[in-house]
Amino acid sequence: MNPRDLEELLGGAHPDPFGVLGMHREPGGVAVHLFLPGVRAATVVDRRTHQQYPATLIHPEGVFRAHCAGREEPFAYELDLEDGEGLHSGRRDPYSFWPQLSGYDQYLFNEGTHLQAYEHLGAHLRQVDGVEGVYFAVWAPNAQRVSAVGNFNQWDGRRHPMRSLGASGIWELFLPHLGEGTCYKYELLAEDGRLLLKADPYAFGSELPPRSASVVRRPAFTWNDQEWMSRRVRQDWWRAPLSIYEVHLGSWRRVPELNHPLSYRDLAHQLVDYALEMGFTHLQFLPIAEHPFDGSWGYQITGYYAPSARFGPPEDFAYLVDHCHRHGIGVIIDWVPGHFPADGHGLATFDGSCLYEHADPRQGFHPDWNTHVFNFGRNEVRTFLLANALFWLDHYHVDGLRVDAVASMLYLDYSRPHGQWVPNQHGGRENLEAIHLLRQLNTEIYARYPGALTIAEESTAWPAVSRPVHVGGLGFGFKWNMGWMNDVLRYMSKQPVHRKYHHSDLTFGMLYAYHENFVLPLSHDEVVHGKRSLLDKMPGDAWQKFANLRLLLGLMYGHPGKKLLFMGGEFGQWSEWRCEQSLDWHLLEEAPHQGLRSLVADLNRLYRDHPALHATDADPGGFEWLDCQDIENSAYTFLRREAQGEGVLVFAGNFTPVPREGYRVGVPRGGYYRELINTDSALYGGGDWGNDGGLEAEEVPWHGRPWSLSLLLPPLAMLVLRPD
Repeated sequence: MNPRDLEELLGGAHPDPFGVLGMHREPGGVAVHLFLPGVRAATVVDRRTHQQYPATLIHPEGVFRAHCAGREEPFAYELDLEDGEGLHSGRRDPYSFWPQLSGYDQYLFNEGTHLQAYEHLGAHLRQVDGVEGVYFAVWAPNAQRVSAVGNFNQWDGRRHPMRSLGASGIWELFLPHLGEGTCYKYELLAEDGRLLLKADPYAFGSELPPRSASVVRRPAFTWNDQEWMSRRVRQDWWRAPLSIYEVHLGSWRRVPELNHPLSYRDLAHQLVDYALEMGFTHLQFLPIAEHPFDGSWGYQITGYYAPSARFGPPEDFAYLVDHCHRHGIGVIIDWVPGHFPADGHGLATFDGSCLYEHADPRQGFHPDWNTHVFNFGRNEVRTFLLANALFWLDHYHVDGLRVDAVASMLYLDYSRPHGQWVPNQHGGRENLEAIHLLRQLNTEIYARYPGALTIAEESTAWPAVSRPVHVGGLGFGFKWNMGWMNDVLRYMSKQPVHRKYHHSDLTFGMLYAYHENFVLPLSHDEVVHGKRSLLDKMPGDAWQKFANLRLLLGLMYGHPGKKLLFMGGEFGQWSEWRCEQSLDWHLLEEAPHQGLRSLVADLNRLYRDHPALHATDADPGGFEWLDCQDIENSAYTFLRREAQGEGVLVFAGNFTPVPREGYRVGVPRGGYYRELINTDSALYGGGDWGNDGGLEAEEVPWHGRPWSLSLLLPPLAMLVLRPD
């Protein structure tokens, strides 16, 4: 080893550690160079003949050299090492192994098409040449040196520098004798001389925040959800009931004595039992990928491939999904491809350069969230994101992704003033690279995972978000109907006496109800940051607030579109959602809250039992206004129909606190109409105004129909009736 090699090795700056460490030919034989700080003595042992070659300490910091005289060809060897804890026999030298990542994998990664990149990059338990260990691989093309550091080498970046795989920008190293649970990071020497300490972008596990090291994990689990998965393949969610309970795992329910969140396994039983009791078809989790700051709710991610350690190890998250499936509950997770945080151990300036993000802040920095924006046009970044999306469906059997902040991805000028954004190649504001990514994402998911879902949180009028890629759409299965949500909440927050001046807020949504496949969201975003809880948004005294919220929910379940309700809304949480505290479950000791929860459970069962409410969400023939122009009474009446028009449900809503006696509603045929839901029922905490469970249609033409009902419309209530 020449002096320059020795100096660079000890200084942690050698560009080619495999060129100096390990076994090499030299005149008169072969030599083995070892860098082993803390080791007192080292011996090279021929693995076949067991011949020993003592190593000489050539530098006091732990550099050894063993000259194997008489050996003209390299041979397989191991090491006997003596340190302060004794003799360790049969150790393998990390610098005795050949490269592990194939050229083909490198090519696909750089091309942006390696959709199983997570099987090769990151940290993987692996057996190489008969020895167990961990294989590390990381993309850092602009680093001068990359090392694996951790509790196995005292976090000393000089100890285990990695091999550069050339133009691919990938660095790799196999470290024998390491096992699951090993904590590690990558130490990178940037081109400007800075030392960076980064978590592994492809890590399957992480330490419990605020600690930030990656953890070697094997995402293995024995699944028992075969029945669900085989049934899911045949599922047509566009014509099936889809009622989603949106949940933040850290605050749905907490351990009272310690105010700690429940574990994945505790949630598997308590949350699934609750979802079944309430009649929801799916649970949607706010992001569960690892994130450093609780207050981000998971939307600022540093560990894209690691379920958060806050709730347990990765296999326990798999247990939660499996338990959901075995009890007939689907799982959707929030996925965040639009931006990532600036935390020092995360993706930001990963190798000292803007690697995952754009260098120009007009493209690479998000002013609303103080986060970095992914460079969607870079092949390796596209690989990272696409592989990550598929990873959750593949390894954890999740049933769908709700893609966060799609609008911020689609528009280059999103939330940016004039002059603070960069036009695309055609001079437009559309982010062509992000559009390509989203279309590729949806194409791959629907091709590879039949029955899976993708849902876009997209708040603009971008066309064809939930239309197939081959007809020019983005390819999502569904889109959140943000317009409906804003209109309806604005209307419901008005005092009833003023609602007649805003009558179109409840009718406008039907003008575009079939432009997309919609989900109607009453989500977490509507109950934070001073917006107040759903119950507290409602006007009037306590009785009127409950009545208005029951009415709102009755309207939502009647309106075309799939349903989403954030936790706490189903029983009338008074306070805004607080991510660090449990929901106020004690409120269920009070009758109005218990009644509201009973209503949601009954609405879910009504929704699931009647195809008229879910099978025609994408069919204009499934909805018909009876009267959308009764402005003076602030009343709305409409029909929901099955595909062939056989099953019919009548919805009649009174949005004032004045009971309407003898309120006539036209219906398509005669017979007895039974009240299936009356949101004013005493069972739900209402005043129990109604129609004695149902009434006969009269042969009195009304609303252009030959039959009609003379209803008593309860105050601030929704009726749902079905002809027997």
